[in-house]
Amino acid sequence: MKKTRVMYIECKAGSLIGPARIGRVSFSKTGKTIYYQGKAFQSQKGSGFKSNYFEIESGDDYWISGPHRDGADSLYATNIATPIDEDAREEYWVEIRRDPERINQKVT
Repeated sequence: MKKTRVMYIECKAGSLIGPARIGRVSFSKTGKTIYYQGKAFQSQKGSGFKSNYFEIESGDDYWISGPHRDGADSLYATNIATPIDEDAREEYWVEIRRDPERINQKVT
């Protein structure tokens, strides 16, 4: 069984702030590749500009990180609500944000 984790995923292709989601990713056996929604991402190993991963097929830059308890997940502060995938929502609100009353909320 592949290891999975709830992560913040933001596309940085062409801008500093791009479309983002909270979703469940899986990892390759070595942990060097992240998989999300049919896409594969590899680390830029510190060489990215305002991004830390790139999508292997397109080369697009992404910011992928663990979500924070305070909800400040994006690299740059924004007031844009972030959609939460259905399979990640319960863990996000209960385990990460520790706010179980919001378990039915579909955006941050």
